[in-house]
Amino acid sequence: MPKERLTAFSDGVIAIIITIMVLEMKAPHHADLASLAALTPVFLSYVLSFLYLAIYWNNHHHLLMAAERVDGAILWANMHLLFWLSLIPFATAWMGENEFASLPVAVYGLALLMPAVAYFILQMAIIRRHGREGTLAKALGADWKGKLSPFAYLAGIVLAFTEPMISEALYVLVALVWLVPDRRIERAIGVK
Repeated sequence: MPKERLTAFSDGVIAIIITIMVLEMKAPHHADLASLAALTPVFLSYVLSFLYLAIYWNNHHHLLMAAERVDGAILWANMHLLFWLSLIPFATAWMGENEFASLPVAVYGLALLMPAVAYFILQMAIIRRHGREGTLAKALGADWKGKLSPFAYLAGIVLAFTEPMISEALYVLVALVWLVPDRRIERAIGVK
């Protein structure tokens, strides 16, 4: 099966997730700076989640560039990823509206951990389809960012119950690490 339909569908779902997330941000009821400032936690949560969704979209694009064709396992692994990504708006809104309280910050960490696990499963499905000598398997190599990120999310989830701001710092740190473009797949397929 060609990968173009999967790519187009995934792009659309991620665009809808971002749209839902921005629609969750409600305008203040008063026209003063204090009312606007009260929305700072909601806005910061949105910015971080938008950044994560942009990172997933970018990396998903590169991931599918390394796949020649898709099969049923890849389709279901991709739907699994999209399911977890679709929960990010809920976790984002809950965390922002509760000003980074412990439980919402922990749930947000879970909302980051599960797409990371699902992305790994999608990578493995593509590698199974194309073999250990395929483009993706060769490009990933040690994949230190992919292996360390879930541990940072787990640490953030645990720390949320004592130090939610340290959890947030971990979530931001992981996003910043992934913000640096990962050129492994581009190099493997010869994109300049």
